[in-house]
Amino acid sequence: MSLNTKEKQKLRKFISELESIRGRHTELVSVYVPADYDLNKIINHLQQEQGTASNIKDAKTRNNVIDSLEKTIRHLRLFKRTPTNGLAIFAGNVAAQEGKVDLKIWSIEPPEPLRMRLYRCDQTFILDYLKEMLEVKEIYGLIVIDRREAALGLLKGTSITVLDELTSAVPGKTRAGGQSSQRFERLREGAAKEFFKRIADYANKEFLDKPNLKGLIIGGPGPTKEEFVHYLNNELRKKIIAIQDITYTDAFGLHNLVDKSKEVLAKEIIIEEKELMNRFFELLAKTPEKVAYGKKEVEQALQLGAVEILLLSENLEANLIESYEEQAEKTNSITQIISIDTREGQQLRDLGGIAAILRFPINI
Repeated sequence: MSLNTKEKQKLRKFISELESIRGRHTELVSVYVPADYDLNKIINHLQQEQGTASNIKDAKTRNNVIDSLEKTIRHLRLFKRTPTNGLAIFAGNVAAQEGKVDLKIWSIEPPEPLRMRLYRCDQTFILDYLKEMLEVKEIYGLIVIDRREAALGLLKGTSITVLDELTSAVPGKTRAGGQSSQRFERLREGAAKEFFKRIADYANKEFLDKPNLKGLIIGGPGPTKEEFVHYLNNELRKKIIAIQDITYTDAFGLHNLVDKSKEVLAKEIIIEEKELMNRFFELLAKTPEKVAYGKKEVEQALQLGAVEILLLSENLEANLIESYEEQAEKTNSITQIISIDTREGQQLRDLGGIAAILRFPINI
C-alpha cells in the first residue's frame, strides 16, 4: 500500500534530520529490527558487537561505538515486544566539535513492515530502506480516446503524468463532393482502425511490463472506447478496472478521467485530497465565512477553536507543519497534509499553503 501524505511527511522529516549527520569515523550505529522478530536476539547480537568493537584501535571511535551500542540496547529494553512493523534505531555521537561527545538516539516504527535485519557502523546512518518506503509502488495506466485524438498517462500516488497525446488521420464527417458515401465511410473506418492499433501498440509498450501496474482506466465519449478495448493486448484487458464516459480526450481528459473514477480509486489518497480541497473551494465560493486561508486568518481560527479541518501544503517547512498540527490537536481539529501533485494542491500552495474548513464562522 502507498503511504498517505501525513505518513510520508513524518517519515521525510525523520530521514531529513538523520541524513544531515556525519560521523568523524565509522561510529554511527544503524539497527533494523524486522517485524515479528525476537528483540532478545537483537539485544544479544548487539552485546556481542560491543565485544567486537573493543578491538577498534582508535580510542575515541571505540568508545563512541561501544557507548552507542549500549544506548541502543537500553532503548530496546524499553519495548515489551517488537512493534507491529518492526523498529529502526539510530545512535551515535553528533557533537560538532572535535573531542566532544554528544550521544543521541532516534527510533521509529516504520509505516510499512520491515522485512530485513541489519546492524551496521558507518560514517552516515543507513537510511536507504526507509527512503524506499517513500516511493509510490502502485500505479494506474490512463487512456482517453475517441476517433480524433487520444492521451495516455500514469497515475502514481497523487501525481498524473502525461505520457503522450496523439491525433488520428480519420477524416471528418464532412466530405468532398463526388466521393461515394460507402467509400468515404470505408476510409474513415480504416483510418480509425489504424489509429486504434497505434494507440494499443503504445499502451502495450508503456503498460504491459510495468510490475507495479495496479489497473488500467479507459475513458472517452460514446462507444469508441469500448471498440478500442478489443485492440489491446489480452493481459492489459485483464487489468482494466473501469471504462468511463468523459468528454475530453486530451491531457485535461486524463484529470477528468481520474475525477470520474472516484469509486474505483476510493482508497487512493488523491481522491481524499481532491474532495477535501473541492469542499474548501465550494465553501469559499458560496459561504466564505465557513473557511479561512492564509497564516493570520488560520492561526486566529485555531486559537478560537473554530477549525474543523486544517489543510496544510506539503510544501511548508516540516517544523511549521508540526507546529500547526500541535495547535490543531489541542482543539481536536483534523489535520490533512495536501500534496502539490494535484491542481487543487497547487492552488492551496498559491494561497500560502495553509487553509481551514471552519466549525463556525468567525469575525476576522
